[in-house]
Amino acid sequence: MYIEFFGMAQYPFSLTPNTRFFLKLPSHEQAFGSLLATLDARSGFSKIVGEVGTGKTMLCRKFLNSLEAHKQRYITAFIPLPILSEDAVMHTLAEELGIERTSDISYYELLKLITEAIIGFCNEDKIVGLFIDEAQAMPEESLEAIHLLRNAKTEDGRHLQVVLFGQPELDRLLKQPALKKLNENISFSFELPALSEGNTVAYVRHRLLKSGYNGPALFSRNALELLYRGSAGIPRLINILTHKALMVAFGKGKLLVSENHIQAAIEDTDTAHR
Repeated sequence: MYIEFFGMAQYPFSLTPNTRFFLKLPSHEQAFGSLLATLDARSGFSKIVGEVGTGKTMLCRKFLNSLEAHKQRYITAFIPLPILSEDAVMHTLAEELGIERTSDISYYELLKLITEAIIGFCNEDKIVGLFIDEAQAMPEESLEAIHLLRNAKTEDGRHLQVVLFGQPELDRLLKQPALKKLNENISFSFELPALSEGNTVAYVRHRLLKSGYNGPALFSRNALELLYRGSAGIPRLINILTHKALMVAFGKGKLLVSENHIQAAIEDTDTAHR
């Protein structure tokens, strides 16, 4: 559509998380560094919470990618869609850990294989990390089953590390009586904030640069100010509004995105702030 018109190599504001566009904002760097320190300290459970669209999935994938470069030290498992039963969660974890099993294996035998694998990796001085995205959607029973895997530990106490990424509903879920022990074992908790106005501008410029755009300023100052107000600094909403505004500008043959183009995008977006 508009990428050739604006001289881009790819769409800069796609809603699909792409770690190529990851921007090291202060809040994300703090979360990233703290997560790594907590994982290396083998502290158990960690939690990253944020409103819809604040970049939790992007942070999770960027973190996983960074660990992939150090496979000799980290063994990782990732559950992106946690609306799974207790049995299904264990099968997914077994698959992520490369555990061979039969389709008719009993839950007890499956748990035994997972436990042995975790202990085996830990005895090799490897850190085993389970990362769960959208954790607020996971059933209580499944979360409790994962919590019980903490009992799988070496003689010196090394065990599975779990990182939960979720919306604010995750905090309410963890306050349920059945998950009291899990909540008490969370050693690191961080809330991803919305972007400031300055970081919103930096975010837009960064994604344009990564998309291959190297021309003059593409958004007017007033457009960026309105973008911040309309998006409230939520990255996903920034992406939606900028994409629509670029479409409007392209349709009018304009090489500069103005305040009017952003306004049109806001009026076309139910979740935008007016």
